[in-house]
Amino acid sequence: MRQRAFSQLRIVLVITAVFTALETLVFGQPTGQSLLYTFVISCCCSLIIQGLSQLMLYGLNRSLPAHTEPRIWLGWPLQSACLIVGTLLGYSLGNALANWISGHQNVGLVDVSLRQGLVILVISLIPGVAVTLYFVGRGRVEAAHALALKAQRSAAENQLRLLQSQLEPHMLFNTLANLRVLIGMDPARAQHMLDQLIAYLRATLTASRAESHPLRDEFERLRDYLALMQIRMGQRLRPSLELPAELAEFPIAPLLLQPLVENAIKHGLEPAIDGGELSVRALRMGSHLQLDVLDTGIGIGINSSASPDTRTADELPPGAESGTHFGLHQVRERLATQYGSQASLSISPAPQGGTLARILIPIQNP
Repeated sequence: MRQRAFSQLRIVLVITAVFTALETLVFGQPTGQSLLYTFVISCCCSLIIQGLSQLMLYGLNRSLPAHTEPRIWLGWPLQSACLIVGTLLGYSLGNALANWISGHQNVGLVDVSLRQGLVILVISLIPGVAVTLYFVGRGRVEAAHALALKAQRSAAENQLRLLQSQLEPHMLFNTLANLRVLIGMDPARAQHMLDQLIAYLRATLTASRAESHPLRDEFERLRDYLALMQIRMGQRLRPSLELPAELAEFPIAPLLLQPLVENAIKHGLEPAIDGGELSVRALRMGSHLQLDVLDTGIGIGINSSASPDTRTADELPPGAESGTHFGLHQVRERLATQYGSQASLSISPAPQGGTLARILIPIQNP
């Protein structure tokens, strides 16, 4: 609104300068008097025309059905009526104000002949037409820009839904693969794991289809999943979750941490004879939310000079050569779609051994 007012004032000032120069050079009017009358009349005409136009647009848009794109242009018949009425009212009001300010008695439209009145009306219409054309053109550009942004947001939301829908069966297949292994080893524990899986899926899959949920819910789903994995691994899996209370309501995409936890178990802890510890923690680092998934497993086997997550097939941990890293790819895609370059995922060796997966998300971004 403020930007629109400044734009309107700039146009009025340009019109004032042009008309003042014409009246001074062509008609010999005193510059000061001409400047005052032109500026005041132009302001009054512009304000009344824009006010009438916005009032009529508001009335028309209120009568439109719900979820219909609002109109930004009245069309020439209605807009012409606003221009003529606004110019007549604006000239009369502006002339009276300028007379009051200057102390002169410049004649108004009612005091001149019909021919003179038409000439004054046509000349006075020029600023109104100029302002109207400017704002109509600008409104169409802004509407096109808003439509493009809406389409971009819709495409991003659809991409997020697609990535999430691909991630859900990926998580389920990994869990079923674990269950298949346990059936051959310990049928009683497998049955217990199956009961736990059913309860877990009932609580998780419905909630995971939301666009976002609080970080608290993400940690609750991880706690359920780790309890499921502990049925198979027993004391070889020693998990811990740390979520500060001030970050509990921060919104994130569902199942964002799940693939990192699965990776840590599959590639880090399961190949280790004694298993190890798995820590998931959230903390605030400046303007970013930091999410860490740290395991004390066999590590990712990259040297210190390599950049995070730039492994070759020879550098992957045992049993991971056939992995597609689908989960990691999905996490990166979801972060890029939702936050662009402001968010990141890195995979690196942990200082005390094992692997550290770290997500950084801008806190100021919804």
